[in-house]
Amino acid sequence: MGWTFLSNHAHVLVCLGRDPRARVRDLAGRVGVTERAVLLILADLEREGIVRRVREGRRNRYELRLDGSLRHPLEEHRTVGELLAMVDGRKGRLRTPASACACPPTRASAATGPPGSSAR
Repeated sequence: MGWTFLSNHAHVLVCLGRDPRARVRDLAGRVGVTERAVLLILADLEREGIVRRVREGRRNRYELRLDGSLRHPLEEHRTVGELLAMVDGRKGRLRTPASACACPPTRASAATGPPGSSAR
């Protein structure tokens, strides 16, 4: 695939916005990075106050601070919620069931592509 317009941090946020109970393993597969990379991304997002991890039994649920500003000076006038709404194409509806999560495909599925297509 090469490069993308959004960072892996943004991809993790999009996935958590859609499924706040996603496991690190699932996030890694959807974003196309290692579990270790997801753990580092989550640590960055928690340190900045964008993500808050809440323990629920043996699992985690992630709460997003949707009013948090984006970090780069070119986009700091926008919020995390606006980013997620833009990517999802929906206004005000950021969470859907895990089965409906259409996060970026894993590297394996991207390589094969949908039926009838020619993957690059």
